[in-house]
Amino acid sequence: MINLDNIIENNFNSLVEKAISSNRIPIGYTCRYVPEVLLSVGNLFPVRLSAPQISGTEMADVYLSSVICSYTKSLLEYAIEGHYNFLGGFVFAAGCDHLRRLYDNMIYLIKPSFIHIIDVPHKRTESALSWYIYELKTLVKSMSSHFGININDDSLFSAIKNHNNFMELINKVSELRKKEKTPITGEIFHKLFLASHSVPKEMMIEHIEAYYNDVKDKESKTKHKARLMLIGSHLDNTNYIKIIESMGGIVVCDRFCTGSMPGITPIDINCDPFNAIAKHTFNNTLCPRMMEDFDLRVNKILELIKEFRIDGVVVELMKFCDIWGVEITPLISALRKSGIPVLRLEREYRLTGEGQLRTRVQAFMESIVK
Repeated sequence: MINLDNIIENNFNSLVEKAISSNRIPIGYTCRYVPEVLLSVGNLFPVRLSAPQISGTEMADVYLSSVICSYTKSLLEYAIEGHYNFLGGFVFAAGCDHLRRLYDNMIYLIKPSFIHIIDVPHKRTESALSWYIYELKTLVKSMSSHFGININDDSLFSAIKNHNNFMELINKVSELRKKEKTPITGEIFHKLFLASHSVPKEMMIEHIEAYYNDVKDKESKTKHKARLMLIGSHLDNTNYIKIIESMGGIVVCDRFCTGSMPGITPIDINCDPFNAIAKHTFNNTLCPRMMEDFDLRVNKILELIKEFRIDGVVVELMKFCDIWGVEITPLISALRKSGIPVLRLEREYRLTGEGQLRTRVQAFMESIVK
């Protein structure tokens, strides 16, 4: 299989370079409310913005508040340093105030030739859906005009079909995590998922298929102490999962901003493409920013806990993330009331405090395995 670390740790990796040499145009985005499928029409392809191996945010600290999350600061630092110069443009979603400030500073400091922001409602009502569809159509109109691409229903249905084919493959891999002795660690699965967001998805298909065929009939030889679910904000650094799993558990299910559950479900195409994409995004993102949906999010997590036979849940919170900061306390309370052991971890975007992290996870594991 392809070296996943080389893909994840380099924005301008070999597959992206190959795509650009074939006249493909990479579009950077930050949030699940920017539908990848809309950035996959014509010769465009989506690249989830990340800041691998970031060492500090000295320049970004000048322009962003001290209480802005380190993910946002890391992206701005990378942009200032020129790491995103290979991108043909940027699409943001007004998912939180931090990302809006990133958008503002990108316009002020970087001045990209193409940059767009989608306004996202805070409720899942019919009027909110109509509003979001209008925002998606506005994005498509802007991209069509700037990049000279004819984006119509046929091209959107084709992009949806390709998207669904890829998600069906990822689902097959994810299903292996339900096995009692699953051959897939949480670290490897998340690397597959992150890599698929970093390059044109069609370039990852053969590698993921080869991996699936290699492990589908295997069983882990390691006896894991507990099956864990990992929940929380944007997670780019898989070393967090590696450390958690080094303490004897195995992450078999996740629900991140960028995670697989339930975002890897296919898009229903029994309606017009914009409606289908918007409904899929609204129904499967389950972001804490959405008001009045708390019970829905908790119930979905409880369903996954039962489906994947979870022994304990690790909830990770990026420091200064307002949205997850509001969500996390009632979420932990709801899970504990349901009898689920929960560990809360606060972290930065890049890995820090490794020793403390190991100690806390080890204590949690001991509390589960008595």
